[in-house]
Amino acid sequence: MVRLKTALTAALVVPALLSAAACGGGPAPAPSAGSASGSPAPAFSAKVEHLYGTTEIKKRPERIVTIGLSDHEPVLALGYKPVGVVDWFQRSPFTDWPWAKDAWGGAQPEVLGLREDGVKMEKVVALKPDLIFAMYSGVQKETYDQLSKIAPVVAQPKGFDPYAAPWQEYTLLAGRALGEEAKAKELIAGIGAKFAAAREANPQWAGLSAVAADSFKAGTYSAFQKGDPKSAFLAELGFTVPEEITKRAGKSNVAEFGSEGLNLLEVDRLVWLTTGKEPWERIKSDSVYKELKVAKEGRDLFLTYQDPPIGAALSFNTVLSIPYAIDQVVPLIKK
Repeated sequence: MVRLKTALTAALVVPALLSAAACGGGPAPAPSAGSASGSPAPAFSAKVEHLYGTTEIKKRPERIVTIGLSDHEPVLALGYKPVGVVDWFQRSPFTDWPWAKDAWGGAQPEVLGLREDGVKMEKVVALKPDLIFAMYSGVQKETYDQLSKIAPVVAQPKGFDPYAAPWQEYTLLAGRALGEEAKAKELIAGIGAKFAAAREANPQWAGLSAVAADSFKAGTYSAFQKGDPKSAFLAELGFTVPEEITKRAGKSNVAEFGSEGLNLLEVDRLVWLTTGKEPWERIKSDSVYKELKVAKEGRDLFLTYQDPPIGAALSFNTVLSIPYAIDQVVPLIKK
C-alpha cells in the first residue's frame, strides 16, 4: 500500500522514555569525527527552515534517524548512513534496493516501524539520535514537538502540502542540515541533466498527457496528482499531468474513484503501479477500462512496486532512485 492520504503518526513519548534517553540508555554513539587521528572534529553549525520553524544543528550529526518514508535516500546520497529508518515496502533486507545497496555498504539500520503502523517512539529514543529527519512524513506539529525533545528535527519543506514537495526540495533541505548544500546542488544538477537528456532523446513526449495510477481492490482506482513523486517523475520526462486529477485530489496525493470514473485515465500514456500480475489482470478485465482508448491502443504500461522494483523507484523519486527509474522506465514507455 503506497497511497499517502494520512500523515505519518507516532506513539506518544512518555516521560520515562525521555528520561532513559537523558540517562544514557540505548546504543553507544558512534565515534566522533576526527577521533581516529586524535584531532578534534571540525566546527559544525547549520540552521534550516521548514514547515514548523527553524532548526539549529550545533554539531556534525553522527546518529541520524529518518522517519520520512524516503528521507534516508538523500541522506545516504550525501554520505551519511542513518541508524534508524521507516520501512515503506517491507523489503528484506531493507538496504537491498538496487539503487541504494552500494551506498549502505553493508550497514543495516534499525527499522522503527512500518508505514502503516507509524514510528515506534521507544525505538527512536533507544537509538539516541542527534538529528531526526521527518521531511517526507507529513509529520504533525504535536509529533514534531515530541521528537524535538529527543533531538533536533528537520520537518517537511514549508510551502507544500504533505508529501507534495519536489525531490529537489528534500535534497536541498537535507544538504543544508548536513552542511552539504554544495554537494546537494551538484546531485540535483546531475539528475536534472539526466532528465534533460531523456527529454531531448524523446521530443515526441512534449505536450502529451500522462499519469501514474494504482488499484488495490476491484472497482477502486487511484490516480496520482502532479505533486506526487510518481506523476512528478512523468512530468520531468516531458509529459503533462491532467489538472483535473490534481484538482480532484485536493490536499491528498491521489484522486480516488470507481469504475465509473475511469475516463479520468484517458491519457496519452498511463502508467500503472501494482503489486503483481493479479492486479494487472483485474484492471484489464474491468468492462469500463477495456473500452478506454488508452487500453485498446496499448498505451498503458504496467509496472510492479517490487521484483523488479521500478514502481518503488518512482515512489521514492530521490537522487538515488531516479537514475535507476529513468533507465528502467524510458525504454518501456517508448515501446
